[in-house]
Amino acid sequence: MDLELIKKEPVSAARPTPLLFVHGMWHAAWCWAEHFLPYFAQHGYLCYALSLRGHGASEGRERLRCTSLADYVADVAHIVSQMERPPVLVGHSMGGMIVQKYLESRRVPAAVLLASVPPRGVLLATLRVLFRHPLAFLKANLTFSLFPIISTPGLTREAFFSADIPEEKLTAYFSRMQDESYRAYLDVLALNLPRPKRVTTPMLVLGAADDALISPDEVEATARAYGTRAEVFPDMAHDMMLESGWQAVADRMLNWLEDQGL
Repeated sequence: MDLELIKKEPVSAARPTPLLFVHGMWHAAWCWAEHFLPYFAQHGYLCYALSLRGHGASEGRERLRCTSLADYVADVAHIVSQMERPPVLVGHSMGGMIVQKYLESRRVPAAVLLASVPPRGVLLATLRVLFRHPLAFLKANLTFSLFPIISTPGLTREAFFSADIPEEKLTAYFSRMQDESYRAYLDVLALNLPRPKRVTTPMLVLGAADDALISPDEVEATARAYGTRAEVFPDMAHDMMLESGWQAVADRMLNWLEDQGL
C-alpha cells in the first residue's frame, strides 16, 4: 500500500522523538501541513503526517467505502515500523480513535488526542447530525457515502470550523475535503470500539468548547477512560489544527511533551 507521507525536518537541533500526525474523517495529511508541521519543526521535532489509505494522495480510493478502522490502524503501524524511533502519535477526530486502537497492543512514548472520537463511539455525534440535517443523513445512509454530511461549504463550516472563519479559508479547506469510508463509520459507531484498559501510553486529551461533533463532555469522558484530565479550549471548533487559535493548542502540546521528557 503506497501511502502519502508529508515530512518536515526540524529547523533546529533535532529532538530524539519524532511526531506522527493522524487525520480524521474527510481529511488527509494536508490538514497538518499549514500550521502544525512547520511549527513543531521549528521547535526541533521531526514531523510526519500520514494520509490514510483512500485519502489524499494515498492508494485505495477505489476501495474506500469498505475500508475498515483496522485497515487504518494497519496504515499507522506500517508507517511506525519504518521509523527509526517510535513516535509520539497525534490523532484528530477519527484519527484519535485510530491512535486509541493502535495503542491497545502497542506502546509509544506518548500520544495526544485532539477532538477525538471517544471510546464509546460516535453515536451522540451521529444523533447531532441526524437532528440538524436529516436529509443529508438519509442520503449518506442510502448511498453508503459520508460525503453528503459535509457536501457544501456551509455544512463543512458547521462541522469543523468557527462561524467567523474567513470565506477564502473555508473555500480552500472545502476544496480538499473528500468522502469517507462507510465501513469505518460503522466501526467507530459500534463495531470496533477501543478498550482503554489495554492502553498504558501517557496521553494528553484536548478538546474544543464549540465543537459541533465531539462535545466537551465527550472529551472529558475520553480523558477519564485513560486516567487523565481533559483540557477544553474556549472559542474553538472541531478542526483545532486549522482554527485561528491553533497556536495555543500547539503550545500546550509542546509544554506537555517537555514535561514528558520528549
